[in-house]
Amino acid sequence: MSSAYTGDKPKLSFWQIWNMCFGFFGIQFGWSLQMGNMSAIYEYLGASPEQIPGLWLAAPMTGLIVQPIIGYLSDRTWHPVLGRRRPYFLIGAILSSLALFIMPNASAVWMAAGTLWVMDSCINISMEPFRAFVADNLNEKQRSYGFAMQSMFIGLASFIAGYLPAKLVEWFGVSRDKANGGIPHNIMLSFYIGGAVFLTAVLYTVIRSKEYPPADLNWKEKVKESNKGFGGGVREIFSSIVNMPDQMKRLALVNFLTWPGLFLMWFYYSTGVAAQIFGGDAKTNSDVYTKGLEYANTTSAILNLVTFAFSFSLPFWVGKIGKKYTHTVCLLIGGAGLIMVNSIHEHWMLYVAMSMVGIAWASILSMPYSMLAGCIPEDKMGIYMGIFNFFIVLPEIIASLFFGKIMEHLLHNNRLLAVEIGGCLLCIAGLVCALVVKENKTESSS
Repeated sequence: MSSAYTGDKPKLSFWQIWNMCFGFFGIQFGWSLQMGNMSAIYEYLGASPEQIPGLWLAAPMTGLIVQPIIGYLSDRTWHPVLGRRRPYFLIGAILSSLALFIMPNASAVWMAAGTLWVMDSCINISMEPFRAFVADNLNEKQRSYGFAMQSMFIGLASFIAGYLPAKLVEWFGVSRDKANGGIPHNIMLSFYIGGAVFLTAVLYTVIRSKEYPPADLNWKEKVKESNKGFGGGVREIFSSIVNMPDQMKRLALVNFLTWPGLFLMWFYYSTGVAAQIFGGDAKTNSDVYTKGLEYANTTSAILNLVTFAFSFSLPFWVGKIGKKYTHTVCLLIGGAGLIMVNSIHEHWMLYVAMSMVGIAWASILSMPYSMLAGCIPEDKMGIYMGIFNFFIVLPEIIASLFFGKIMEHLLHNNRLLAVEIGGCLLCIAGLVCALVVKENKTESSS
């Protein structure tokens, strides 16, 4: 891959694809620590349940702004050593790791919220080019396999990160006591470990993988002619939004319905289990609350273990029923899992429900991107992957801004009812996928 490549992309080996995707293990490790613990961190620092959605606003806002910009820039980057996407992996990993070390030392809600804005911006710098990286380097027949490999690493990292706070207590005797009256020691140490894993995994991919140089040797001159300065970049992004391929619009609708369901789970599942199933309270009964939170995180870890295992079977199901129907069935299974959470009385049933969500999560992380990669121009892979993220973050912004009021006035702070609503949204997304997304026979068999 050291010279300009203009032919069909060759088939890569298992280990070449492994090296390309391994960095996502570190990214997801850090992301999962954030997703599994931020709501609890906010409540430990004094936030109330109706405040949680607004405090999560950092993730979607930074994604909305950062991802299309990074996608646009990476499409126009070529470093002789690091290539197109890897410079952004490296910069984002260094900054994200620093933020993971800073986060658990927050002593007030505003400090945690401010650090989350910085952390999410940095994670997005690393995360966005990874989707384009797989599409850049794999031919159409291997893309499903490449995105499934990413899902596998995401599931494995999330599984380990979900268990980490509890296992630090069980195996190493780390205290659950709050450091300086704020965040428990075991959660604090988990974030430190996450920072180290994030940087190490991304460095592995940067060192062990390569990229194809631009096929057009005059690409720099063409970029300068077509886009001059900041204004040119903004025009290019807006032009790409306006001229999205039809298939991308259909997939965007499915994502727009899918991700609010996931956000409601992330907002409220762990704290809902701790408060409503275990009967704990972050302020007055914090030990029971912490144990409930740890139990919820272990069930979420099983979710991710199922994601890890099920990802290996995705190419098989794609070969049998196609990408569209694979995604449809997985969404329906995951939606049913979230719906049943609010009716569970036996703790062990949470493992069943979260296993069902794990099947959906494996598909959500791979099938939409695999279907998308085949319908967008090669030279705009980064920017369109960034724009596609709009339809993940826009529903989260809406949920962050408005769901707090719904939570307070209509749901009366019933966290698990909010999770159940999220399950209904996943089922609707699955039905929409079956009805509107198009798929040809060649794509189904690839």
